[in-house]
Amino acid sequence: MKNHREFLPYLQRRIYEILEFSTDDDRLSLLDDLLVSLLVIVDVTAFILGTSHSISANLKLFVDEIEIFSVTCFTLLYFLQIWSCTVDPRYADPVWGRLRYAQTPLAIIDLMAILPFYLMVALPDRSSLEFLEIFRLLRLLKLIRYSEALQTILRAVEAKKDELIMTIFAVIILLIFASTIMFFAESRDQPIAFPSIPAAMWWGVVTLTTVGYGDIYPVTPIGKFFGAVLAFVGIGLFALPAGIIASGFSEEVHKRKQHPPLSLEALEHQEKEREAIARYVNESADLMRLCLQIAEEKLGDVAGDRNRVFELAKILFLNTVDRLNLPQFNDSHPDGDGKGSTEEAQKDNVKDSRE
Repeated sequence: MKNHREFLPYLQRRIYEILEFSTDDDRLSLLDDLLVSLLVIVDVTAFILGTSHSISANLKLFVDEIEIFSVTCFTLLYFLQIWSCTVDPRYADPVWGRLRYAQTPLAIIDLMAILPFYLMVALPDRSSLEFLEIFRLLRLLKLIRYSEALQTILRAVEAKKDELIMTIFAVIILLIFASTIMFFAESRDQPIAFPSIPAAMWWGVVTLTTVGYGDIYPVTPIGKFFGAVLAFVGIGLFALPAGIIASGFSEEVHKRKQHPPLSLEALEHQEKEREAIARYVNESADLMRLCLQIAEEKLGDVAGDRNRVFELAKILFLNTVDRLNLPQFNDSHPDGDGKGSTEEAQKDNVKDSRE
């Protein structure tokens, strides 16, 4: 029974290390990265080939078997991640910790990659849910978990999300203005091409992105003028998101070189340091509160004012640390050795109190 109790936490920790941390010296972790990446590529390739009638007619059973096998493996991996994540100090709580882990971007991607399959199996009217098949492509995003470059891009987008949102907001405003102007400039001469402002937005999107399909274009002088201006503005405006992401990517690469990703042991050590600091602060606060209370009760009449009482309480606090030989308090004292400074301060303050 004891071996069982020891083996289960070890197994949970080992599974989490294999699935979440990719290190060069861990062969099982590298094998997991390789096999899962290969399975994702095979599954997405089977999905793409299955859209061809000639291929799907000959390999229908084979494509279906790949789908079932992939979903089974991805489901098992997802539940193993949810089960083992509690060994991470960030998700230590057995309930809320797992919920927090399930809300992380990579866990959401993993869930969205398998959920459509079970929805299509559970619901009887599968024809209305065929569009969910497109979510199989989300399995490509599972490669983010096993690619440092893709993770860096994701972190760069997340770090620059405020700038990207502002840029998108500016693009939407410009699109509304441009579509409105082109509607009033071209609707009389081209009622079919520009029947409404929402219809004119298609031309605005094509022009702002400088794609220029040529299916809709202005014919009036004022329409051509605004179309030319919008094309020049679009070149600069749509270059902004690329520049923002490139800047964020460069910052993340530099940050990654300065601060490599932490291992599970480093995360646990970091959490222990936080707990030790919190415990030290609480103990210090309790001791100081006791010293202040004693100073007020015993020396309040002698001290005469609140500031003098506080100084005497501080002397009492430092003397207590010295007498009890508490190194964590002594080391934190700015004067190094708290004893000499304590005695000197005590003499000065007693002298002042007598005066």
